[in-house]
Amino acid sequence: MSTTPTAASRLLVLILCTLAISCSSGIAGFAAGDDDAFIRCLAAAAVPPRLVHTPSSASYAPTLVSSIRNLRFVTPGTPRPLAIVAAAEAGHAQAAVRCGRRHGVRVRARSGGHDYEGLSYLSLDRRERFAVLDLAALRDVRVDADRAEAWVGSGATLGELYYAVGAASRTLAFPAGVCPTVGVGGHISGGGFGTLMRRYGLAADNVLDAVLVDADGRLLNRTTMGEGLFWAIRGGGGESFGVVLSWKLRLVRVPETVTVFTIRRPRNQSATDLITKWQEISPSLPRDVILRVVVQSQHAQFESLFLGRCRRLARLMRARFPELGMTQSDCEEITWIQSTVYFAFYSSSKPLELLLDRGTEPDRYFKAKSDYVQEPIPRHAWESTWPWLEEHDAGLLILDPYGGEMARVSPAATPFPHRKGNLYNLQYYSFWFEHGAETLERHLSWVRGLYGEMEPYVSKNPRTGYVNYRDMDLGRNEIEGNVTSYTKGKVWGEKYFRGNFERLAAVKAMVDPDDFFRNEQSIPPLPAAKGWSSI
Repeated sequence: MSTTPTAASRLLVLILCTLAISCSSGIAGFAAGDDDAFIRCLAAAAVPPRLVHTPSSASYAPTLVSSIRNLRFVTPGTPRPLAIVAAAEAGHAQAAVRCGRRHGVRVRARSGGHDYEGLSYLSLDRRERFAVLDLAALRDVRVDADRAEAWVGSGATLGELYYAVGAASRTLAFPAGVCPTVGVGGHISGGGFGTLMRRYGLAADNVLDAVLVDADGRLLNRTTMGEGLFWAIRGGGGESFGVVLSWKLRLVRVPETVTVFTIRRPRNQSATDLITKWQEISPSLPRDVILRVVVQSQHAQFESLFLGRCRRLARLMRARFPELGMTQSDCEEITWIQSTVYFAFYSSSKPLELLLDRGTEPDRYFKAKSDYVQEPIPRHAWESTWPWLEEHDAGLLILDPYGGEMARVSPAATPFPHRKGNLYNLQYYSFWFEHGAETLERHLSWVRGLYGEMEPYVSKNPRTGYVNYRDMDLGRNEIEGNVTSYTKGKVWGEKYFRGNFERLAAVKAMVDPDDFFRNEQSIPPLPAAKGWSSI
């Protein structure tokens, strides 16, 4: 890379200064009086002024950037919220929604800020008046080890959740993603897969209850929201149905000792053959083991978590995947909570407290896309990817195998449809540190080019993707009659949700017919003429 992370940090300071100056004079196209009415409404609803950050306040820019993970979205030209409401309790979130409805200000909720396209805190439409409801302070985690359950605030990160579970028990865990700074709220809203998914499914599969603010500002739980809405929020994507403030989770059982390994194989040591073989082996392995692959530069890195001892894993690999050459010396036996550090930082010896670091300063630009693979990609196609990975602006590929519990659950059980028939998820990820439009275009060209190259070998009709790897290239909403067009929404929606998209739209029509909660890829309300027998 031609620009270091340190230089990126200096760039961020410059951008923040510019942002603070440009915002201080107000937001173009918004009437100051209307904005003031929204702020006054919040004050009347007893939201403390210190929790409401407006463009004229010195706290606005640092608060806005505090949960931004991608430097692409801190440029001065990006449309910004007219206010940030940093909710400290449920009533603050209710007030933001009610005041927003009353004064024509839409609300976008942000938990961890990892939204790949930044839609939880920015708008692509300069005409839209919106506020950000920041949930970062709603991060309490309460673990009941005896009942194997936990309540967690949407603003908590996965790392904070893991840390609390690990502190409460050596034999309890929660199945979710490998990045500890991801917000719980957004992760569960999109499904949420990780290293335990082949044994215990998605994060969303293990939700027992939730507390949500609906479009009328009411506080609802599973009983009062109804099963249709409860189904929709567990994988239907964030920011369509309401603001989920907290989740009741089912914790899962793990052994006191688990096993991990990382094996790197260069291209000139049969990496192509190993990846090709891996496609058939990994989804059919016992559900207590996951074997994922990261492909970067000229090597493939095989990473595994096994819910058991090293000796058993070594026997399994010798029997099922001898070509990998895994031996007991490759293993490390650790606790589950240490494994979360291992996959996040590639070392189990780092302190567990790293899981509590929210990582509040963006240090890179990135763009990602995703695919689902239903039939093994032939060897010659994998061989053709190496020249892409040799390029100066190359990113990486991440291959996460399904099978096990993922293949057992019905595609209609939750909005997440990518269960049976999918061998693995394939993510294309490009990141860089250098500022500038030309650099941006080179990296976008790389990730889009490789994505196009793989089209013959991935899912079809539609070509599908994972909603938590949000990708605006798949399409964006259009407004018709002041609500999101269902027809235009299907263009991108069926790629994320397949046959579940219509049911999601039916739920939307029931709970938010006026389309208050919306963004460029939110679920549109199903037109009344289509009808829906049951949700």
